[in-house]
This record gives sequence, C-alpha cells and structure tokens, in this order.
Amino acid sequence: MNTISAALAELGWTSFFGKQISVEEFGACTPVRVISVHRGRVTIAGEAGEESISSRMPACGEADDRPTVGDWLLIDRGTRNLVRLLARTSLFKRPAPGDDRRTQLIAANVDTLFIVTSGNQDFNLARLERYLVLARETGVQPVVVVTKTDLSATPDHFVDAARALQSGLHVVRVDGRDPTSSAGLAAYCGFGETVALVGSSGVGKSTLVNTLRGSDQIATQAVRDDDGKGRHTTTVREMHRLAGGAHRGGWLIDTPGMRELQMSEVASGVTEVFDDVMAVALECRFTNCGHGDEPACAIRRAIADGDLDPARVDRWRKLDLEDNVNTGIVAGRRARGGKAGSARRG
Repeated sequence: MNTISAALAELGWTSFFGKQISVEEFGACTPVRVISVHRGRVTIAGEAGEESISSRMPACGEADDRPTVGDWLLIDRGTRNLVRLLARTSLFKRPAPGDDRRTQLIAANVDTLFIVTSGNQDFNLARLERYLVLARETGVQPVVVVTKTDLSATPDHFVDAARALQSGLHVVRVDGRDPTSSAGLAAYCGFGETVALVGSSGVGKSTLVNTLRGSDQIATQAVRDDDGKGRHTTTVREMHRLAGGAHRGGWLIDTPGMRELQMSEVASGVTEVFDDVMAVALECRFTNCGHGDEPACAIRRAIADGDLDPARVDRWRKLDLEDNVNTGIVAGRRARGGKAGSARRG
C-alpha cells in the first residue's frame, strides 16, 4: 500500500504500516485504528469513519496477539470482520494485577509518553522511575508533566527533582486547567502524532486531556485533602482526537490510573534509566557482586564517596530484582504454554 489517504494520515498511518500490506491484501481489506477497547468489541476508525466491531482474532497465539487501543488492524471490506493485527512500533503492557498468568495490554503505536505527576504530596520519584523504565524499554520518548504546581510554595523543587532522574529528560510544568499553560505541550501533539498519558489517580490526567481537547467531556474528581490522592475517573483506555488550535490532528490516549505498576522484561529500560548506577557497577571486582559485603564493591565505594545517592541505588536494586523475578514468571508461563500447545498438536 503506497498511497496514504488524508484520513489515515491523521490517524497516524505511516509507511511502517503500509509496508506490511500486499497489493492483493489491500484489495480485500482496509486498515483501521483501534480507538477504544470494550468487552469483546473494539471501536475503530478509518477512511469510512468510526464503527464498532468484534475484537475476536482469527487466530491468537501469544498474549500480545490481541488488539489494544492504538493498534492498526486489517478488516475485511465486505464482512467487516477482523483479519489480522499489524506489527506495532511500540507496545505498553504489564503483568495483569493479581494474576501473573496474564498480560494486560495498555496502548500500542505511541510516539510520546506524558508521565503526569502532581507537584504536591503525591509526588513520588520511585513511581516516576518506573514509568521512565517502561518508556525507555518500549522506545517511546518520555516527557514528565508536572501539574498542580500552583498549589505549591516551591514548584521548582518538583521540576528539578524530576529533571535530576535522567540526563536530557524533558520536564514540563503546567496548570492543566489553563490552555495557555498547556500550550507548551503542543510540540508533542502534532498532526498524526499519538501521545499516551500515564500517572496515578488524581494527578490531573483527565483535566489535562480536557484542556488540550478544548472540552470538558471527561469526568474529573477532586483529590482527597489528607493525602493528595485521587479516585479513578478514567475507566476505559481510549484515543481522544485533538481537533483544534496548535494540537490539531494529534491524538491522546488516556489510561486508568496505575499506582502499582509491576515491571517485567524491562532490563534494557532499567539499564538506560539508571545508567549512572550501572556504569559504577561495572567497576565491581566480581561480575556477580551483590553490592553488599563483597570486597571491592564499586557501588558501596561510590555511595561512601558521595558519588551515588543511596536512595537511588535502593530504587535501582528493587526494580532490577522485580524485573528478574517477573521476567522469570513470564518465561515459565510461556514454557508451560508451549508444552500445552505441543500436547494439543500431538
């Protein structure tokens, strides 16, 4: 498929997806993008507009082989049935809460990740690092968006703390209710660009989406006064069209608040976010150094010399351990699935 219609281009269609479709296949099928996911169905958008179809796949092997918001699909032009899922440029996922046998897909084909955090008592460096690891592992540009700084006497403190997490990290301070303040995010929301928002409940994601869209259609709730935490207001992952102003043609994917974000298969993301700690660890005498009582441990020496923050090292060790444990669980699950599949084929 060599030509791109204006409707598909606005939805984010690029040559990456076009190269996956043969001329013969395009004659029988049409590409559409998943706008939202519901139980057993997906809302799609394409050259013919929006519609709802069954999300049932003709064949589903791996857990990732099912549609999520932001995906590109091929559907039959006549029956409107789903034919296949196109390869993704990026995929955000996590182990399903409370069930290590399942994977929860969050969003696909995202260009930029807005990591939204509030400049109040809910500000949490460990949580920000988790989202940064997720972004780096997926290959998506992260931007930390600090909201509600109007409620703080020292708003620059939160911005500086976020910037210190990684060299070159983009950090933007906004008042989510003010279109003028939020206009600084326009550079990431251009024509056909897809931005996903993540962050815990109550940090102002829905307010920010409403402001960027110039609409108040998404419900918002006030945070609790005692701890600054909020209630979940977004319950469905869906894409929102940015139809006006500097953001014309861009897309936002809002996600339910994820306070507990487990990591798995994110080793390269951890390495990139904690590159300063990893560089020091390479200087340890033993390659399997546990950075405890081992002799000539470069990590302990760097902490003692004031070159590494012990709190940051602790966060790195926790994420690294969590990744190793959860990745082992995922590998075991795949092995069990492979054996079951072989038994069925036999």
